[in-house]
Order: sequence, then C-alpha cells, then structure tokens
Amino acid sequence: MNPKVDAFLLNAKKWREELTILRSIVMDSGLGEELKWGAPCYTYNDKNILIIAPFKEYFAIGFFNGANLTDPKGLLVKPGEHTRYGRQLRLENTQDIVKKSSIIKKFIKN
Repeated sequence: MNPKVDAFLLNAKKWREELTILRSIVMDSGLGEELKWGAPCYTYNDKNILIIAPFKEYFAIGFFNGANLTDPKGLLVKPGEHTRYGRQLRLENTQDIVKKSSIIKKFIKN
C-alpha cells in the first residue's frame, strides 16, 4: 500500500469509506498502487490499468483500456464524448460495491 494513497483517503471529504473498500478489492488483485493525477492509480508492469476517483454524484473505477473489456451487462460507460478507450464503472454506495464486487474483480483480471 502506498502512503500517498493513504493520505489521499484520509483527506477525502466525500466517498472515503467507499473508496477505501474499492482500494481493498483492487489491492487483492496484486496490482501496484500509485497516486497519479491526484487519485489512486493501479498499474501492472508500469502500465496504467485503472484509477479510482470521487465525483460529485458518484465515485468510479476508471479502466484505461476499458473499451477492450468484455461487458455483457453494459455497465461500463464512456467518461467523455471523445474518449476512445477509457471506460468507467460508476458506483453510488457501499451496497453497489458489494453487489458488483465479482464483476469488478472480473474486469480487473481482464
């Protein structure tokens, strides 16, 4: 665990508990943890895999290469109109994380 991410979570004004839960799920996958662009970013072999971030109305896991993930339920959304590969899994509360935890783990493994 990266101490910079610890500090990020301690200072989070919104979604602290939810982001901490997401962090534990992601850390179980064996990815490296860094703080990039002001948010927890997870890497494998120096490649950015995903980022977790708080927003006003939701919090999200952003997959840098999400367009290539298998998403039969259509849960991943483009974060912006001109986004080519990135996709977000938007979440609204801890129950949402629990409900989608197996899907989150599958996305991370891909």
